[in-house]
Amino acid sequence: MKVLVTGTSSGIGRAIALKFLSENHTVIGMDIQDSTIENDNYTHIKRDILDRNLPKIDGVEVLVNNAGVQESGRDIDINLKGTINITEAYGIQSSIKSVVFIASASARTGAEFPEYVASKGGMVAYMKNVALRIAKYGATSNSISAGGVETKLNEHIMNSKKLWNEVLNETLLNKWAKAEEIAEFAYFIAVKNKSMTGEDIFVDNGEALKSNFVW
Repeated sequence: MKVLVTGTSSGIGRAIALKFLSENHTVIGMDIQDSTIENDNYTHIKRDILDRNLPKIDGVEVLVNNAGVQESGRDIDINLKGTINITEAYGIQSSIKSVVFIASASARTGAEFPEYVASKGGMVAYMKNVALRIAKYGATSNSISAGGVETKLNEHIMNSKKLWNEVLNETLLNKWAKAEEIAEFAYFIAVKNKSMTGEDIFVDNGEALKSNFVW
C-alpha cells in the first residue's frame, strides 16, 4: 500500500515508517527535518505540515498523522491545524483505506501543558469527524492516545534517575511504551483492522487507572 507518515525524522513517526517498510509497503515521509531512513521504498519530503502549498501525492491509501510539537507556543497550530491541513489534502479521497492519528493520553486526562492538551483533544474530536466522512470509501479513522513513550523528546526524564523513578511509579506496569510498540498499534489499526472506526486507543501502561484505595 501507499503510506504517508508525517514526522518521520525521529521517535514514533520514524518507528511507524520503519514498521510499514518492514511489511513491504511504499512509504512517503514528511517532516521539517531530514530523515535517516534508507530504504528503496521510502521517499522523504521536507515540508512543514502547515504549508498551504503541499506537494501533490496521488493515491494515498494509509495516512498516519504523527508530526507534532510540545510546549512550543505553536502546539495548536502544528498539532491540530497542521494535522487538519494534511488530512484534508491526502486523507479525504477515494483511495484512502485508513487514517491514523497519534494523539496523547493527555487528551483524556488533561494532565499536561494547556495548549498541548487542547491540540490533542481537538485531534481526537477531528478524528471522529474524519471517520464520518471517509466511511463512504469503506475506510477507517482511529487515534492512538499514548502515555509516556521512550523517545528523544523525553530524554531529560529518562536520563534523570529521580524523574524516571517518579514517572514509572505513576504507572501500573512500572514502565513506558517504546516507539516500536506504538508503531505496532498503528500498523494494526491501519492495515489489519477492518471494522473499528472513530475510536481512540488508550496506551498508557495503566497510568490513568492507577489509584490508591483507602479504607
